[in-house]
Amino acid sequence: MYRSAAKRLLHSLAAPLSDSSSNRIIRFRPLQSLISHSRFSTTVNSEPFVSQNPTYSDSTSSTADHTRRPRVEYQDEQARVLQASLPHVIRLGWSEAAMVAGARDVGVSPSIVGSFPRKEAALVEFFMDDCLQRLSDTIESSTEELRSLIPSERITKLVRIRLEMQAPYISKWPQALSIQAQPVNVPTSFKQRALLVDEIWHGAGDDTSDFDWYVKRTVLGGIYSTTEIYMLTDNSPNFGDTWAFLDDRVKDSFDLKKTIQEATYLAEAVGAGMGTSLQGFVKSVFRG
Repeated sequence: MYRSAAKRLLHSLAAPLSDSSSNRIIRFRPLQSLISHSRFSTTVNSEPFVSQNPTYSDSTSSTADHTRRPRVEYQDEQARVLQASLPHVIRLGWSEAAMVAGARDVGVSPSIVGSFPRKEAALVEFFMDDCLQRLSDTIESSTEELRSLIPSERITKLVRIRLEMQAPYISKWPQALSIQAQPVNVPTSFKQRALLVDEIWHGAGDDTSDFDWYVKRTVLGGIYSTTEIYMLTDNSPNFGDTWAFLDDRVKDSFDLKKTIQEATYLAEAVGAGMGTSLQGFVKSVFRG
């Protein structure tokens, strides 16, 4: 869901990607500048799907002052394979094997997996896009319920809804984070997280277009990523400790310095136990 405020603020920052014949060269840019200023698409990496030329539905629905973001429509056959692969992730991880199993489930030749240059990353990115769309749909269908909550409760609710989508895959989520942390995948990973944070703020009713736009999204990005990492080590029933942790972080969010310091500390501590690649990724998330 591209929002007008985001487009206005980021238009001047988003440098175009350079193109040389058929090879795209991606320059690493700050998190906010990875958000496209034209249409929703998270394929900004140097090796896009071979036949992935997403089309968009331009239909809009008027909700308050916002315009609904266009849906991404993957190539039908690829989308069916990726969607069918997700149930296999629980057993096979974010892997080519899961994609092969998904292809077989929908009666497609496993050779289609070869059309995804970054195979495992394609699966993770499809899941992230799918979750963002589901969150957007939830926000749109829960407008009155969200309005009955105070802003901090709205944010807590929306972050929890989004993280609960990852719960079935929690044992394999460290692998997903490691895939996202690979250099070729980082631009798309950052972009997807930026879109997610923006969606949550707008779902909470935020329409700021000044400097607060950046501050709020930096804080929420830290809260989201810290809670996501905390969730990996949570053995409490139904992730009860995670939701209590999230609630505390949101309540403390007005203390910007405290929130960012705590988020960075936990990310570095947990990241150190998962490998330098993931550690570098989570540290860079909190730098903005």
